[in-house]
Formats: sequence, C-alpha cells, structure tokens
Amino acid sequence: MQTSTAITGLALDIPSVYFEFPRRKSTRGAPVSWTSAYVETDRIKLHYHRTGGDKPALVLAHGLTDNGLCWTRLARALEAEYDLVMVDARGHGLSAKPRTDYTVEDHAADLADVVRALDLQQPALIGHSMGAATVAAFGAAHPELAGPLLLEDPPWRPPQEQSAPAQHTRRLADWRDSHIARQQQTRDEIIAFGRKRSPRWHEVEFAPWAEAKLQASPDVFGWGGTSGWIELASQIRSRTALITGDPELGAIVTPALAAAAAAANDRIEIAHIPGAGHNIRRDQFATYLRQVRSFLAD
Repeated sequence: MQTSTAITGLALDIPSVYFEFPRRKSTRGAPVSWTSAYVETDRIKLHYHRTGGDKPALVLAHGLTDNGLCWTRLARALEAEYDLVMVDARGHGLSAKPRTDYTVEDHAADLADVVRALDLQQPALIGHSMGAATVAAFGAAHPELAGPLLLEDPPWRPPQEQSAPAQHTRRLADWRDSHIARQQQTRDEIIAFGRKRSPRWHEVEFAPWAEAKLQASPDVFGWGGTSGWIELASQIRSRTALITGDPELGAIVTPALAAAAAAANDRIEIAHIPGAGHNIRRDQFATYLRQVRSFLAD
C-alpha cells in the first residue's frame, strides 16, 4: 500500500508513511529552535519534537503518562552533539489517542514508523519505563533499524509477578483512577504536587511533566505490560545499556533482574546509578548524563 506524502506542498509516493515537516507550534516549554511535526501512517498519527542539525540521530521514548518534552533537560544538554527526536507515544502529548491498541508491540511498531519516515540511519535510542520496554521491543523486532539502546529502568518484573496478570491489571487500574483524578486539577496544582513528591528533581522537569499528565488519555492504561521480557531481551542485537536505580527508592529493576537480563544477552551491560529511584535521570541527572555520553561515545 502507498499513501501520498506531502512535504511543504510537494506530493510524493512513500510506502505506508505520511509525514509533515517542519510545522512549528507554540508548544509550551519547547525552545523555538526545535521543530514540532507529525508522522502519519495508516495506523496512527504521531507527534514529535526535533532539535535538528547534521549530527547523529538520537530518539527518545518516554514513560507512561509522560510526553516527548519530558526529555527537555536531557535534550538541551545533548543537542550540540546529537539530533534528538522526542516522540509523543500514542495516547500521549499531541499524538493521536485511539481507544485501543496500546501494547508494547503497538508502541514498537510506531517507533519503527518514525525511524523510517524521518529516514534515520540506525539511530541510538533511549527509553524510560514504558519507553524503555518500547525501545527494547523495537530493537528485538527491527534490528536493521536500531543503533545502540539505553534502557532506563524498564518495567521488567520477576517471573512470579508476570504469571499473575490480575496483579498487573489491578496496578494499572489503580494508576488509571489516580490519573483521572489528577486531570481534574490545574497545571499549577499538578506542578505543586510534583514538587512536594519529588523535591530532588530540577525545576525544569515539572512543567512538561504536569502538561503531560493533562494530555495523556486514560486509555493508555490499556498498555499490556512486559510479560516474557527475558526472551525479548535475549533477541536484542544492538549494544544495550540497562540503566538501573535503587529498588528501595522506587526503581523497578532489581540487581537480580539486571543480572538475568545480562545473562540472557551478552550485548546487555548494566549501568547502576545509586541514589536514584524509577526516574533515574530526574533523580541523578549529572551521573545519568555522564553515563549516556560515555556509552554513546564507545
């Protein structure tokens, strides 16, 4: 199947992909030098921000209820070195919000569509939480498209939890209820809640984080989770950094699970950052940034 592709008034034929760029928006919090645009396929319309420039591409995939601009602090730190693409996952940010189809496989296919549409040549990818699961699934399913991968605390849980789907469903249902309640608040109220809950975060984190909460559809909690993640991890062909925090501070990946991932695939190396919970880059930004730069430079 082919669809017509429009680029600043030109009509081209590109298999299965439609995209528009540049389309500037007054997106709250985004530097004016960044591009705001869309990739559209017969499956979904996805929004992204891009720093641009003739530099190596680096694609960023956010976590559940975040958006692409939740990577703003990291993108500002790296935009002199990389062309960063911050994708709003389906149901999040300015991307389309379908009622269904929020599996890891759906998100990974979306990421592949973005990479193809923007003609990125084996870009590096960083994902956090749900985004880390997406990046891992993308790397396993599309090795020809993937460069090095960095996985920030993916939701990889012990086998006994994976074999209890009711527990996963209940966890997401509770989160969905609290998300819906949060959306009844103002942006400033959400920011105030974030500051109280996460006092170690830099001030720049809170505005995009709050905006993302107001944008995310409650349907995103139809996300299917990451059962069978060890088998998936074993299929990744790219060099991969598994970035972990401290479980006692809220990180998901334990030392035992990280060791299991590395044992399943010798391309996976573990990068533990102490003093961080699930939001590793927000809790220990300087250490996280050094780790990212070091890994991508090798």
